[in-house]
Formats: sequence, structure tokens, C-alpha cells
Amino acid sequence: MDPTKAMSVFSRACPYLARTGMSVLQGLAALPATGGSRALSTSAAGNARCSVCPGHTGQSALLAKASECPVVGPSIRANEAAAAAAATAQQAPASCPYAKCAAASGDKAVASEPATHGSQEATFDYEGLYQAKLDKKHDDKSYRYFNNINRLAAKYPRAHTAKASNIVTVWCSNDYLGQSKHPTVTDAMKSALDTYGAGAGGTRNIAGNSGLHLRLEAELATLHRKEAALVFSSCFVANDATISTLCSALPECVIFSDQMNHASMIQGIRNSRARKHVFRHNDLAHLEQLLAQYPRATPKLVAFESVYSMSGTVGRIPEICALAKKYGAITFLDEVHAVGMYGPHGAGVAEHYDYDASLQAPAGKAIAGSVLDQVDIITGTLGKAFGIVGGYIAASSSLVDMIRSYAPGFIFTTSLPPPISAGAVASIQYLSKSQRERFLQQTHTRELKADLDSAGIPVVPNPSHIVPVLVGDAELAKRASDMLLSDHSIYVQSINYPTVPVGQERLRITPGPGHDAFMRARLVSALDSVWTTLGLKRSADWEREGGRCGVGESRVNSELHVGWKRGVEHVWEDHQLKQAHAYELARKGAIAIEPAIPASAQQLIVSATAA
Repeated sequence: MDPTKAMSVFSRACPYLARTGMSVLQGLAALPATGGSRALSTSAAGNARCSVCPGHTGQSALLAKASECPVVGPSIRANEAAAAAAATAQQAPASCPYAKCAAASGDKAVASEPATHGSQEATFDYEGLYQAKLDKKHDDKSYRYFNNINRLAAKYPRAHTAKASNIVTVWCSNDYLGQSKHPTVTDAMKSALDTYGAGAGGTRNIAGNSGLHLRLEAELATLHRKEAALVFSSCFVANDATISTLCSALPECVIFSDQMNHASMIQGIRNSRARKHVFRHNDLAHLEQLLAQYPRATPKLVAFESVYSMSGTVGRIPEICALAKKYGAITFLDEVHAVGMYGPHGAGVAEHYDYDASLQAPAGKAIAGSVLDQVDIITGTLGKAFGIVGGYIAASSSLVDMIRSYAPGFIFTTSLPPPISAGAVASIQYLSKSQRERFLQQTHTRELKADLDSAGIPVVPNPSHIVPVLVGDAELAKRASDMLLSDHSIYVQSINYPTVPVGQERLRITPGPGHDAFMRARLVSALDSVWTTLGLKRSADWEREGGRCGVGESRVNSELHVGWKRGVEHVWEDHQLKQAHAYELARKGAIAIEPAIPASAQQLIVSATAA
């Protein structure tokens, strides 16, 4: 090919050379390499390059010019550096910085040929890494097995396994009150499905801020007596997005986190990149010691939970709020395992502290001086006691609007579908008025704990609805779970690291309104049989060893650990349960639910169906 035509082709192909005129390219091609492209504007002294210098080509100044191209230049210079490895230090001027650098780096740095797509260099063993990580899980017995469990709405808490004829009783669901199958909830979801379809269509910014979203957030704000609420796709996302967004915005923010906090809060703390301190579980003295290190003017956030899901212990909410106020901090309370189940309206443990006052106060109005009013940010879920899916925060209007405007976990996530939002609204409304489900759950929990205690089965002490049965070994906990399922048709999942610390492995049982006395007797008998067969430690054994997780430990230490009120064994006290029972006996008829779908929209679908 004619050299001029060749240069024309190259200049069109290369965006760097295309900016250089053809006459200049021809001139560069005629110049020796030592002239280089920089020879056009530099002195002769500056042109003296050795064979190690970037831009040295050994052919022509045109190639030297090409070596400055940001696209192909790095490859040209890499090849030149490899070729220069054979040159001795005497071949380069003593003042050349590139020669000095090459000598200092050693032969290895410049001798190996750079890898290309055509090389035979081995790639990273990705599959090997995956398998090694899984092998580690198998070796330490923390590998997680998921059972095929299909809950039957019409027969809950019954379910079938992979084989539909194999019926088991579920004792570990977080659908704590059975709301997922309640007609009030499912009817609302069916109506929304017929009216608005199955999906949300995208994010709220793109697909539209639907009336169902606004209605759901209004219900949540009213429930928690806060100015506003914001709904997320899950409470993991709500916790992560809120903490990371808020604490990255607060200048020099310091976070104080209970050591038993959920992984979602821990993830939010990490993503915020704020300074953090972890205080011992429910240890007020330790928390105050950490808070006192900082001036009151330093932005601070104290993150903790109301009911800790794996231990059933309860956060010391009023005391922590008082410490936060004393040292100029705001509070972030996770009520995920409490909403729907505690308080006269199901707002959680914070509401339950002021049970009688909450019964009397108008809905949605803040109660000055109440524990609920002292909490700055409340986070909860729609996926447990409310029986649906999704998460949320409730707080001041300005904070909620700030999170709405800045949190990527909210902005860039598809919003909750219409049937989900409608079902959640119905469930919140229903549980804000019904005491039946809470009464049955709490009484069934008390009865089960008493029966297990009589059988010597070691239950981690707590004042909540969680029944953690201590095993203390990952492999044995898995075997106990498998035996319950295969030999007794009872499903209770084992809990191991990292959900709980090594040595604190357990079975986690959650009694619900649908677990009757017959089911409870079968469960206790099955546990007793499994404990005997596997030789697992009973309560007396743990006590002889000094105790663990509150099992076999002194009452004083247990009370400090489990939270709630000193000397009070249950969050739901006896007089409150009696009051709830009397309320249900006196209530006539079904609970009135205000439809989440406007009457005009309902009429539209009716008219369309008739047509």
C-alpha cells in the first residue's frame, strides 16, 4: 500500500492521529526515532532519549507520536520496556530518570512479556474460590440448608413439604399472627389486583406515586404517632438505606450500635463510613461510657432493637432514649419483631410502655412524654406480624423527606405492587383494633415456655414471644431440626453462625394464634425425645457448667440481659391480657376496615366487568 494512503487509513482509524495533519504525519515518518514527536518543540538536549524511555521506538518519530496516544500508547510503551531489558545501564545517559527507574525495579519488572488476549496465561480459578468458600461452611457446620416448606393458607400452621401429601406443623414462621391468610387481608389484595394489576411498574419516581403508597404511609405514620412514614421494598433495605444516608450526611457522625443488632443495621453502618462504637447488649453503663467521649455538639445516632429476634430479649428503650437525649444523640429503633404484636394498637414495644395512655389518646396524635414520642426514628416491617412484605421508617416529616430525596435504596428500587400495599393497609387497620391474635399468641407462648421448662428443655429466658431453645453446637442443632421434621413432622429451623455466635446455636420456636394445645403437647414430646436421642444438654446441665445465654444463670444477670422492666416477667402483663380478653368478649361483629381503594376506582372496575 502507498505510504500516504496507509497513513490516511491509520489517521482515520485512530482518533488521536486524526487530529494531526497529513503533512505533519509525513514529516514525522521521515524523522529518525531519536527526534521523536517532542523534537518539534524541544531542544536537542531534551531529545536525547535512551532505549528505556517511553516514546522510544527505534523506528521513526511517527511511532513515537503514536506512543502518546491514550488508546494504543500504553501497549507500545509496554513493548518498548520489555525490549529495553536487554540494554545495559551504560547504553543510557547517566541522567536518564527512566533508566534509573528500570534498574531499581529489577529485571523481573521489565523482562516478562505483557499478557495479551492471545496469551496462554491461566485465568483466575473463580469456581475454585466458590467451592473453597462452600467447603469452609461445610467444615465448620454453618452451611445453610433450606427445607421445602409450603404453608397451607386454609390449614395454617400446617404445611406440606416437597411431597404434597407430607403434612407438617410449622413452629418457626415469622408470620407471627397468621395475617398472611386472613380474609381481610387477602380480600383487599384481590380487589387491588383486579383494579390496578399485579405490578408497580417501576420506581415511585418513574412509575408514579400511587394512592396506595400514600395511604399505606399515612396508616404507618398514624400507627406510630409520627409526622410521616416512608415505605421500602424490605426492612433490610429500609435500615441500610436510612442509616447509611443519614449518617453520611451528618458531619463527623458517630454511631453507637448494640452488639446484637440485626445485619441490616450493621450493613447500613458500614455503608455510612461513619465512626462507630459497639456497646454490650443492653449495657447502659457501657453505652454511657462511650457517649461521654464526645461533645454534645457532635452528631450521634444510637441504633438498637425492641425485640431481638434470635434471643427474644427486649431493648431498654426508655433508658437508652434518656441517655441519647443527655448526650445529644438521636435514636434509631428497629421494631421489626414487635410491630403488630405489642401495644394496644400493634405499634410495638415502645407503645406498650404506655399501654393505658395509648388506649385513651386519639389515633395518630403524639403523646407528650411517652416512650414512643422519645424515639426519633422507628423502623418496622410489613413482612412478619402484618403478614405481607416490605419495610418502612416513621419519623419527622423533614427526616423522612430527606431520606426520600437522597437514599439510593429508595430512589432506585421498584416500589411495592398495588396488591401488597392494599393488603398491608388492611392488615394494619385490622390489628390496630383486634386484640384476639395478640392475646392468643402471648398465652400460647407462656404455656409452651412453661411446658418446656417442666421437661428440662433449655429455653433462653426472655419476656417476649420468641422461644429460643439452646443447643450449643451447629451440627447437633441441624440434626435436631432434621429429626423433628423426619420423625415427628414438625418443622423448626436450626439457627447457627453468623446469625448467632458459635457455641450459641439453637432452635427458634415462634408460637402463634393457630397452635392449639394438641400441637403444643406433640412439640414438647418430640423435643424431649430428640434431646434424649442426641444426648443434648438440658437446663440442669447448663446450670452445672455455669450457664450460657441466660440458661442456668442467676436471675439478676438474666434480668439485666433480657431488658424490659425489672421484676416483670412478660412484656404483656397479666392485667393487660385480661383487659384484651375482656375487650374481645365485648366486641360485637367484624372489625370495620376502610378500603384502601377509593370507591370511585372500585366502581370503575365493577362497570368494566359488567360491560
